Amino acid sequence: MGWLQSLISPLKKMWIRLHSAQKKSRGIYILYEDVKSCPYEDVHVLWSILVESNPPSLPSKQ
Repeated sequence: MGWLQSLISPLKKMWIRLHSAQKKSRGIYILYEDVKSCPYEDVHVLWSILVESNPPSLPSKQ
């Protein structure tokens, strides 16, 4: 039974890391919907500054 645990444990850790990374990256898109619906010009300007200063990271090809 120990060999089964040694096989499942790394897979479980990898699944948790991938799943939590998706939640973090999804947050900015939820905020985008709120910004898009806001009628104030200042909010849109601040959003464009934020997006330009933090470009999304692309997965590296190895």
